Amino acid sequence: MREMHDACHIAIPTYDLDAAVDFYVGGLGAKLARRYPDRVTFDFFGDQLVCHLSEDIPSEAVPYPRHFGVSFARREDFDRLLRLVEFRKLSVLADPSVRFEGTAEEHRQIFLTDPSNNVLEFKRYDDPRLMY
Repeated sequence: MREMHDACHIAIPTYDLDAAVDFYVGGLGAKLARRYPDRVTFDFFGDQLVCHLSEDIPSEAVPYPRHFGVSFARREDFDRLLRLVEFRKLSVLADPSVRFEGTAEEHRQIFLTDPSNNVLEFKRYDDPRLMY
């Protein structure tokens, strides 16, 4: 089973490696791990994100069914991300909102898009035990 020192691996397409680096490192603050002519690898909030150079790019940013991101356990971490998004003027697909209001699964969320129309969701459950 996965241990805390293990990383989830996520691979997505990108049309431009430089734009991916600008967004993930310069925008979200991810760490650049490796770069090759056809892909770039990031430390994305402790997990491995690889952007592969591709011509198969979504024509439109649509959050469902394909998206990825981070579920924050701590409210202050989610709020810090919201401030970063606003400060760096990152591309927001859907403004911060509350989903499933009034239920046990109530959570705040925001959807972003990267330069290749990949959709990222960041969220924080009122009850962090429900993040899985």
